Amino acid sequence: MDTILLIFIFVIAAFLGKELISKVPSQLHTPLMSATNAISGITVVGAFVALAASAGGGTLGMVLAFIAIVLATINLVGGFMVTERMLEMFRKKEDKK
Repeated sequence: MDTILLIFIFVIAAFLGKELISKVPSQLHTPLMSATNAISGITVVGAFVALAASAGGGTLGMVLAFIAIVLATINLVGGFMVTERMLEMFRKKEDKK
């Protein structure tokens, strides 16, 4: 029963996220993404907590927690790379040297 509830929450969150992002104008996508880097950092911390909690439980929990750490880290690094690229567009040519 708990698994079905968690899957339901995940599906609702995915649809809600898609609807919210689709309503944001294209000019604001990059600033919105850079603002969510802090949330991605919290996700990495949460994944480490999940890994620590599953250390004594079993292999499946550890594998899933490790996958969560890898994916959250990729999201975090990618967000910072996009933010840096966006900020580079606003720098003057003299400042780039």
